[in-house]
Amino acid sequence: MTDQLRELTELVGAVLGDRLVGAYLHGSAVFGGLRPASDIDVLVVAAGSLTDRERRRLLDGLLATSGAVHRARPVELTVVVGTEVRPWRFPPTVDFQYGEWLREAYLSGVVPQPETMADLALLATAARAGDHPLVGPPPARVLAPVPRADVVRASLAGVPGLLDDLDGDTRNVLLTLARVWFTVATGQIRAKDAAADWALARLPPEHRPVLAHARQLYLDCRYEQERWSETLLAQVRPHVDEVLRHLERAVRPGEAVARG
Repeated sequence: MTDQLRELTELVGAVLGDRLVGAYLHGSAVFGGLRPASDIDVLVVAAGSLTDRERRRLLDGLLATSGAVHRARPVELTVVVGTEVRPWRFPPTVDFQYGEWLREAYLSGVVPQPETMADLALLATAARAGDHPLVGPPPARVLAPVPRADVVRASLAGVPGLLDDLDGDTRNVLLTLARVWFTVATGQIRAKDAAADWALARLPPEHRPVLAHARQLYLDCRYEQERWSETLLAQVRPHVDEVLRHLERAVRPGEAVARG
């Protein structure tokens, strides 16, 4: 990972120049260690919005270094203008976000543009907690603290999309739902396997096997090695319904879980 992080940091620095405020590692790399299928997650804070030329240059650099096609880890890189995160506002606007799940769209000509993204509440919270600057000052000096209510709102906002992806991305959806439940209940953010451990301890025995299997796949396997038996697949929907019931009980007044 060290070489890939160096290449990534050099790319961001070359594109942004003196407008680079800071770049912060977050996600699995700072919460328990990278797993075989983990992304490298980086939040970049810039002093101003990217130009069209800079977007293209950053995108081309990421396409050339990220993901299995290059025998490298997938990168999720998010760029935000500093005024969006200090003082904090919700929902914030992200200036640029790259993720390997959109590689085909990028290759067809799509270039990431500014968009409102509630998830930035989670990324900023994770970056502050991880306290791992690649460039720039400590994240607490650049990223304002995110109120718990906004962390919860951002977590809940993603639930309908997760449910839509359940059949096609079963492992990731199950682990992310466990993490949403953990975050809503505690106001904190943990790695997927740690959140799964927390959830498994609170689930009835009959609803544990699918999450336990998803957790083991996450720890041991890359995505192309994922295997689910028919018995486990039949338990996925009941497990999700059980997690949603727990999640609904964990929310506070004024919060709501949308099921799509």
